[in-house]
Amino acid sequence: MIGLRYVYAVCRPFGTPLQAELTGVAGAPPALLHHHGLVAVVSTVPEADFSEDALKSNLENLDWLAATARAHQGVVDALTTVTTPLPLRLATVFRNDSAVRTMIEAREEDFRRLLDRLHGRVEWGVKVYMEPEPAEPVPATAARPASGRDYLRSRRRHSHEQEERWQRAERFAHSLHERLAEQAEEFRIHRPQNSALSGTPGQNVLNAAYLVPRAHSEEFVELVDRTKDEAPGMRVELTGPWAAYSFSGEETAAQSATEAGESR
Repeated sequence: MIGLRYVYAVCRPFGTPLQAELTGVAGAPPALLHHHGLVAVVSTVPEADFSEDALKSNLENLDWLAATARAHQGVVDALTTVTTPLPLRLATVFRNDSAVRTMIEAREEDFRRLLDRLHGRVEWGVKVYMEPEPAEPVPATAARPASGRDYLRSRRRHSHEQEERWQRAERFAHSLHERLAEQAEEFRIHRPQNSALSGTPGQNVLNAAYLVPRAHSEEFVELVDRTKDEAPGMRVELTGPWAAYSFSGEETAAQSATEAGESR
């Protein structure tokens, strides 16, 4: 089989071995490629699936994309338990190890700067959803509006109630974000998640990532937990700790998985 070199992340050398049973994209185990005091975490993938032309087709296949993103993220998550990895873009592929080394040399300064900034830090994701309205029971003989005026009045009242719910949701999300941002070193606000793709109920009001020192993560989690019952009709979801996906300057496997219908 003709293979290409798939690169998951770049990190500094570390002494703790990865899990022996760990597999990555296309089922291949990850390996460590040392160069210039940095480590590229790589594996071999089939050229038939990862050549330039094949990738153009495969990246439009949501099932293939989601499976590849999960495998990519699985390797990065395993790295996070033993070091501070800098995740690379999903489907970063090179012809051979020599090409990977050339890439490291070309980006060496940026890699070192980012690894210094991210050392000892993890990413936490926080999403706020406005819960769906409970369905009202419909009487067997539902009364029709007495007049067109009554119908319009009922529609306006419902629209006003919806607007008030949305404004309360935005105020809560803004207040929560301000408190979390004070506890984080950096944050990123992502576009709201599409519930039709993610399958998550409710309307996504806040979709944010926070860069937090690992040593302060417990306090950050406790702060999120204390807010979960503050606003009826709101749902707060916390995920992590992750590698600093949102702060690496790369499109991440997690983002690609979300776009393919997955959810972190």
